[in-house]
Amino acid sequence: QVQLVESGGGSVQVGGSLRLSCTVSGATIRGYCLGWVRQAPGKEREGVAAIDIRTGTTHYGASVKGRFTISQDNGANMLYLQMNSLKPEDTAMYYCAARSDYCFGLTTRYNYWGQGTQVTVSS
Repeated sequence: QVQLVESGGGSVQVGGSLRLSCTVSGATIRGYCLGWVRQAPGKEREGVAAIDIRTGTTHYGASVKGRFTISQDNGANMLYLQMNSLKPEDTAMYYCAARSDYCFGLTTRYNYWGQGTQVTVSS
């Protein structure tokens, strides 16, 4: 059973930065697609970023490209999301997610989900 635990969320002012971390356990992440998905109140889930562990290929949503960076540490089974130049519209619950397949682009179709970590950006 794959388990995902996020950390690093919090409150920040516009223009600030946060780094989210996700600890993956229960499986080695080699061969997986790992990603970050967010959901704001009253809105649908939105794929933020994803990475194919086998190839290192990354995928980003248009609204975060150039501001967010997804990365992984295979040896430590960790996934990260560096978020810079944060905007109020980035406010959401951020979920770490995984699937035992290629990403096939940015996706919200994952088999495993973390509990989420809240990110709040205030002006």
